[in-house]
Amino acid sequence: MQIKINLQIFLFIIIFIITHQIEIYAWIMLFAFIHELGHIFAGLVLKLKPKTLELMPFGVSITFEVYEYKKLVEIKKILIALAGPLTNLLIILISIPLHISDNLKQMIIYSNMLIAVFNMIPIYPLDGGRILKGIIRIRKSEIKADEIINKISNILIILITAMSSIIVLYAKNIAIVFVLIYLWIMVIRQNKRFYMKKKAYKLLEKSEKCIDI
Repeated sequence: MQIKINLQIFLFIIIFIITHQIEIYAWIMLFAFIHELGHIFAGLVLKLKPKTLELMPFGVSITFEVYEYKKLVEIKKILIALAGPLTNLLIILISIPLHISDNLKQMIIYSNMLIAVFNMIPIYPLDGGRILKGIIRIRKSEIKADEIINKISNILIILITAMSSIIVLYAKNIAIVFVLIYLWIMVIRQNKRFYMKKKAYKLLEKSEKCIDI
């Protein structure tokens, strides 16, 4: 299994130190790692082989090698994507009856709720985006599913930016700005990948037409 580290993580660490929010960031990274263990466990249960593990600014990303037919692959991908947020919800349920300090309990609940909600946003490649894409790809072609999820991601990032801007103005929480920047980077990268994939499909279609002639 290949292990990668996204260098943006060091920039985010510096930013959260400057904004005096390094403690919550440390908790988020800890539970984000456990969140990813949920994905890994689900993948192993479904008998998939881990391919790459990448440490990201807001968690860990893992990909699996799959060689099965389309519908089964997509169902497995959906189950693996769901496993992460469900792991965070399970941690919240376990922490509620624990006899620990209120501050620690609140930190555990807040961190896990934040990770679960953030990852369930239907923007690809977040878990919510992966789940939605998997559902669409069961019924549609790969390129059509990519097109739909790309449009949804672009619309949502604009709406989230508008709503977050209002929150930043009232709450004065600059950390939200950096989360938004991270989301925009993800969406822009996926846009580039989508348009490159679309070009490749068009070239393939042209070559197939030429062969038919």
